[in-house]
Amino acid sequence: MEGPPTTAPPTGWTGRHAVELYVRTYTTMLQSSGEIKVESLVQAHLGMGSVLHPLAAQPQSDMGALLYAVRRLPSAINRCRRVIMGQSPQGFRAVLGDDILGWQAVKAPARRRRWYNDGKNTLAVLIASSSDIDDLVPTLVAFQIEWNKLHRSLQDVDLSDDDAMHAAGATPDDWRRLHDAWGDSFDANIAAIKRDECRIVLRLIGGSHLGFARNASRWWLPIAAAMEDLGARDAPVYFVSSNAHSLVNVLTGVARRIESDIVDWIHKTDPDLDEERRKLEAGHSRASRQNWLYYGARRLFDASPERERLRRWRADLEAGNGVRHIPAVGTGVDSAAQIFMLSKLDASAIDPRVGAVDENRLRESDACIINVDYPLGEAAYHILRQVAEQSAWVAGVYVLGKAATLNADVGDVMIPNVVYNEHSGNTYWLDNCFTAGDVQPNLVYGSALDNQRAVTVRGTFLQNREYLDFYYQGRYTVVEMEAGPYLDASYEIGQPDRYPVGESVNMAQAHFDLGIVHYASDTPYTQARTLGARGLSYRGMDSTYASAIAVARRILQREEALVATK
Repeated sequence: MEGPPTTAPPTGWTGRHAVELYVRTYTTMLQSSGEIKVESLVQAHLGMGSVLHPLAAQPQSDMGALLYAVRRLPSAINRCRRVIMGQSPQGFRAVLGDDILGWQAVKAPARRRRWYNDGKNTLAVLIASSSDIDDLVPTLVAFQIEWNKLHRSLQDVDLSDDDAMHAAGATPDDWRRLHDAWGDSFDANIAAIKRDECRIVLRLIGGSHLGFARNASRWWLPIAAAMEDLGARDAPVYFVSSNAHSLVNVLTGVARRIESDIVDWIHKTDPDLDEERRKLEAGHSRASRQNWLYYGARRLFDASPERERLRRWRADLEAGNGVRHIPAVGTGVDSAAQIFMLSKLDASAIDPRVGAVDENRLRESDACIINVDYPLGEAAYHILRQVAEQSAWVAGVYVLGKAATLNADVGDVMIPNVVYNEHSGNTYWLDNCFTAGDVQPNLVYGSALDNQRAVTVRGTFLQNREYLDFYYQGRYTVVEMEAGPYLDASYEIGQPDRYPVGESVNMAQAHFDLGIVHYASDTPYTQARTLGARGLSYRGMDSTYASAIAVARRILQREEALVATK
């Protein structure tokens, strides 16, 4: 079988070896029991030539990289200069003698991770796997580089918006996005940038494989308790990694039950989204009315004066349909979970795009779905391994998530049958249970591409142009972070030994259903500005829900077939 490219591309400081050097640099430095200066990582960061940070070595500000970093760090980073990474509150307490859970909990806008601020100069962050380190370190380095560029450019200018924007070399659009990201703190942050340079120090507490496995075990405990309460301890499990909103919308029909409330609220509060509804009703838009309702429902539940009453109603409805939500608490694994008892679902409420559902057979099912809010990188391995270890039987594994695409466009759906995992060096060949035909009928704006090849990379910053070309030459067109670790865990579900390293692995004979679907959220060959500048928003729900519907249909049809043979 044909595997990934085996010869290195022309590298120098700008190819694959430059990335590996950068990773080795911060990995070995973080083994120190003391603090390291981010400044000492800058040269390796610049030498890598990250496609996400193309202007890193230039005096001009790279607003795309700055926006990306700002959205993935808590706002407290603007005043904190000490970042400590650790696996557990107990580890922090043992080393620092302090309970970080008593500090102020803070969040980043666009990355799920548990941060705590001591109110002074220190941020503590819980990590779920080595991928968190690969994600955090380059993000902090990029943030410091861009902060200090702005510091230098603002020294001799007035801090009025126009003067500061021109000094930074930013476009009005990028400056507006920075305004949006910092909100009311924008002026204070700009003043702080002009006043002081950024000099962050880092420290890692722990970081062992056993510690990450222990985190996953703690994460599982409340899920196990919920399954026991639902009578599902011995239930066959369909494992889904997606998000916290799509599958529950598809399977419960909550939004369709309060359609008039959603329409009224959007009419009052969002003229643009209301205009989209009018186009839908007039037949002037090809978008899905169901997706519009799902998007509008989020606005209603988040901002309506009736949101508390509506949330209680939703919780009661979902509980009656065998749905249980389990928030992520107390560990570095910041992935909420949902349990769906198939026998308790209301077949008439399921999204009609799923297709006909035999309610009688559904009632006879003893299986459940465990949906996990998709984790980052190697945390996926620890999560799926824990679920598989504690479950009576794994009936299916389905992975949905965002990815970068080298050959398609934002909003397209990519379905791989080959995945190369940079972490383990394994190339997985799989009989993906999904094809383009499962997704395309419900995909209005994008295209569905099957028979693709995906590469699981260490982190978003850790690619440069030659690195991407290296994979593209081997026809690897999907760049993402979770499929490889999930496949490492999937291997262990069906084999008697631990996953191998550096091998070609045939997953076509897995004894459970296996499917991977990615929807394109950015295009690295165009500076990857889409992730830093915006989310997928309303139009992005097109690919998300087309994929979620394919998963729901697959699970329900398989379960109906299994019940019929009993």
